[in-house]
Amino acid sequence: MSAPLAYRRILLKLSGEALMGDEDYGIDPSTIKRIAGEVIEAQEAGAEIGLVIGGGNIFRGAGLAAAGMDRVTGDQMGMLATVINALAMQDALEKLGAKVRVMSALKINDVCEDYIRRRAVRHLEKGRIGIFAAGTGNPFFTTDSGAALRAIEINADLLLKATKVDGVYDKDPNKHTDAVKYDTLSYDEVIARNLQVMDTAAFALCRDSDLPLRIYDLGAPGNLMKILRGENVGTLVKGRG
Repeated sequence: MSAPLAYRRILLKLSGEALMGDEDYGIDPSTIKRIAGEVIEAQEAGAEIGLVIGGGNIFRGAGLAAAGMDRVTGDQMGMLATVINALAMQDALEKLGAKVRVMSALKINDVCEDYIRRRAVRHLEKGRIGIFAAGTGNPFFTTDSGAALRAIEINADLLLKATKVDGVYDKDPNKHTDAVKYDTLSYDEVIARNLQVMDTAAFALCRDSDLPLRIYDLGAPGNLMKILRGENVGTLVKGRG
């Protein structure tokens, strides 16, 4: 019999760029299939899993706003991009045999359900993977904030942020060979050292709700299961200093 998991319910935050693989834009089928396989492996091991996916591989509202587009319009377009990614991930997961529900903070009833907290929790309890799209449904909030909010609402034991680096460093490891990786940090230490873990609103939600946050490398196969088994992968942020 396999050992019990360290975390029963998790919220996994993926960037839209994570779905691109080696492509310059859009969704790479082999990449999304690999990610879906790891998510299903984790669920079959006993975890209840919610997903939040960004939209940066398709559209960035803040970028166009900086170029002159109305910020609210740009952010609404970005929310729609996250719905596209959510539907793509749903398809990849279902092709591997999973039961999935996409729930959107924006009303798009022809393609997915409205996000309702109690219904979302019930989906997880019934063994379905929940994909929470359209961020918080409001402009000026990132999908990091959406992920933190959903993790708190579903009573997740852990918020996971999958990135292209293997944790949090004191400076950019791609630019500095002497960059030092942190295994664990408190929320107060992140603030004091001005480490760019998540955007400010998302981080405040995690800190105020005392929600553990782990940042890890999505590109290393098997990392998700290692984390669920309690291994110290990436960087864990929790508690106060």
